[in-house]
Amino acid sequence: MTPLRQRLIEDMQLRNFAAVTQRNYVYHIFQLARFYRTSPDQLSLDEIREYQLYLINIRRLSAEQVNQFVSAAKFFYTVTMETPWPEKALVRQKVPEKLPVVLSPEEVELFFTHVPLIRYRAALMVAYGAGLRVSEVVHLKVSDIDSQRMLIRVQQGKGRKDRYAMLSPRLLQILRIWWRQARPQDWLFPGWKTGHPMSPNSLQQACKDAAQRSGIGKRITVHTFRHYAASRTMPR
Repeated sequence: MTPLRQRLIEDMQLRNFAAVTQRNYVYHIFQLARFYRTSPDQLSLDEIREYQLYLINIRRLSAEQVNQFVSAAKFFYTVTMETPWPEKALVRQKVPEKLPVVLSPEEVELFFTHVPLIRYRAALMVAYGAGLRVSEVVHLKVSDIDSQRMLIRVQQGKGRKDRYAMLSPRLLQILRIWWRQARPQDWLFPGWKTGHPMSPNSLQQACKDAAQRSGIGKRITVHTFRHYAASRTMPR
């Protein structure tokens, strides 16, 4: 690892950046250096702008991906390199507004009938019923379920913040069925490896497989169910 990359990582760690953000920023700066075949600290602002146009016009990356590069570049040059940049040195792309995928109650019911394993069915119902992100679902612990106050404690969610989500009676019933069958001790949804939680990729794949088996012609991800939190009846 080069000293420059190490310094970038340390700067992000000092600011408590999420691990996925750190990986993304390192990736984008690495690709920038690879494009010009030189150390990124040798590049001018015009060259960085030219690379951004390459991402837009040649690579045809989405607006979200281009903006991720802009964030990485701004952090690297203004924080790690301590380079003074004009306020609007790199222009962020306008992200098209998209309506969320909408499932009918019948489609939701159909989807969950095609989740064969109860561990995945229960986890996906938490995403659906409480509006949790996939990373939040898999990192729940048994102690996070507060059946007395009907709350779910989400520890270190987005922005490294703790919060509470509502626990419906139907969701509590489902979680009790899961607990009686699996008897998890620490992680609510333990992974196949002892002492580790279920992986986000594992839950995403279970969601993808169920969507394909159901025959619903819509793109369904774990994130899709966040749009239904607190506004739908839990499927049976």
